[in-house]
Parts: sequence; structure tokens; C-alpha cells
Amino acid sequence: MEAIFYVVERIDGDYAHLKQMESQDGESKLVARALLPEGIREGTRLIYEWLEYRIDAESNFG
Repeated sequence: MEAIFYVVERIDGDYAHLKQMESQDGESKLVARALLPEGIREGTRLIYEWLEYRIDAESNFG
């Protein structure tokens, strides 16, 4: 399964808006925070692979 890279654009209560990094369409994906790793915040880069999200080790929190 090919990995898909996302960045957390916005956190809205129990949901996070994810933007696919390679996508040019501008749409975000709404995902329940319960499905995401603990410790995410806006700007966190995520990898989606094998039906699981994980934080990209190279994620820059500035």
C-alpha cells in the first residue's frame, strides 16, 4: 500500500482537517481525532499507510 502524506490544517474540537500534501485541489479531509495519533497539532505532518495514521518523524513544529 502506498503511503499518503497529510498536514493538519486545523483542529476543530473532536475533528481535524487534513490537507493531502501532493494534492492541488485545495480540499481538506475531515477526520475524527480518535483515529489520529496523540499529540497532533496544526502543522503536524502525518503519514497514512495500511489504514493507520502516524506522525511523520520529520514533522517540523517550528
